[in-house]
Amino acid sequence: MADKLIIFDTTLRDGEQSPGASMTRDEKLRIARQLERLKVDVIEAGFAASSNGDFEAVQAIANAIKDSTICSLSRANDRDISRAAEALSGANSARIHTFIATSPLHMEKKLRMSPDQVLEQAKQSVRFARNLVGDIEFSPEDGYRSDMDFLCRVLEAVIAEGATTINVPDTVGYAVPELYGEFIRTLRERIPNSDKAIWSVHCHNDLGMAVANSLAGVKIGGARQVECTINGLGERAGNCSLEEIVMAVKTRKDYFNLELGIDTRQILAASRMVSQTTGFVVQPNKAVVGANAFAHASGIHQDGVLKARDTYEIMRAEDVGWTANKIILGKLSGRNAFKQRLQDLGVEMHSESDVNTAFAKFKELADRKSEIFDEDILALVSEENIHNDKEQFGFVSLSQHSETGERPQASVIFTVDGKEVHGQSDGNGPVDASLKAIESLVKSGAEMVLYSVNAISGSTESQGEVTVRLQNSGRVVNGVGSDPDIVVASAKAYLSALNKLQSTADRVAAQG
Repeated sequence: MADKLIIFDTTLRDGEQSPGASMTRDEKLRIARQLERLKVDVIEAGFAASSNGDFEAVQAIANAIKDSTICSLSRANDRDISRAAEALSGANSARIHTFIATSPLHMEKKLRMSPDQVLEQAKQSVRFARNLVGDIEFSPEDGYRSDMDFLCRVLEAVIAEGATTINVPDTVGYAVPELYGEFIRTLRERIPNSDKAIWSVHCHNDLGMAVANSLAGVKIGGARQVECTINGLGERAGNCSLEEIVMAVKTRKDYFNLELGIDTRQILAASRMVSQTTGFVVQPNKAVVGANAFAHASGIHQDGVLKARDTYEIMRAEDVGWTANKIILGKLSGRNAFKQRLQDLGVEMHSESDVNTAFAKFKELADRKSEIFDEDILALVSEENIHNDKEQFGFVSLSQHSETGERPQASVIFTVDGKEVHGQSDGNGPVDASLKAIESLVKSGAEMVLYSVNAISGSTESQGEVTVRLQNSGRVVNGVGSDPDIVVASAKAYLSALNKLQSTADRVAAQG
């Protein structure tokens, strides 16, 4: 019997630490439901003690998800651990993930604690957590850069206190595969009670080796859990990519000899959902989920694939969720067909009223473009979920005028707390004029640090998906908007970012 590799997804926690990737409770819950359909073993839903919003998100996910273990991160102190346990109280299967730094650099410069103090804090935190929840994961932050002898002492002690999973992070992406794999193996060999816990790897991608390091930790080190994120989302250069780990282990089962519980057909849907929710566009040549992942431009390659698919393809596109039949609905499609397609795409609406609202938006879009793609529907529903009556700003309408040699003018009508207001401005282009028209009334003072446009599908009729990243008083947020008119999409994205800027609470920094 092959061992099982546990897939621990931290998109909603470590992935959310990307500047601008902050998600609302409803957005997190929607992604968690998709991760459950993907059959992820453990979902790290957030850092419950960091803010009331994160607590509510972890709590909502713990109450809603039945088939995956729900985990909350906590620092090694009683307050954080108690808060995590409270948020997880409704979960079918709950895990507390507690951490403290163990590298000399972090202990001295960040914690200002002696090694003996860190050891004692680690033991106390696991002991306290073990009395609240049966499943405890412990991470020595910056574990890979820690002293081996000291790390062995800490990990042996926390296993004795009841830690059931030991995760060894390469917090700063410093490791290389062979050395990291040997590091994990050495720990397991030197620690007398190492067989009493499952060993886990958590690698960052600063040198582009997060997936390779994680696989080395599994193959060489004997780890049986990998911590990863959808699309490799995460701060700095990101985390280990879930889709790449899963498909590497599945495709090379001859080498890894490991079983997976993942439903790989749900990978692409998860990738699209995370990308459209956060505004972090997937690069076309991204492995597994990029638009070109199964495309063949070379004539020799095309000829080979037509004759025998496995000449140039080691995976089947449909096994990860790609389909050749992308055009599925049009202006004559009915509500039931639309509702069924939402279910096929893994989208759950809160009520029939929400379905009706989304269907009305779909009909409006179908009148403007003849072919509706899955990506269009996901963008439409994502926008419908983002924009609701509770938000301060809402888009109503826009008109703009531009011609060669003249300065563009824009007029935008939007709502502020439900009341319509009208802003006007000129600008260097129609987008600039439109956003200045909004800002002339809002006066947020935010700095725009990113503006990007992505075509949702591949024709000139495509909807444009715009991402706007704003920064103000140390807070960074993304807003996403979609529309066949790029200027309108830009205004929607800007208002979406302003809403997030208004609602973003200060958060406690978490482990990398």
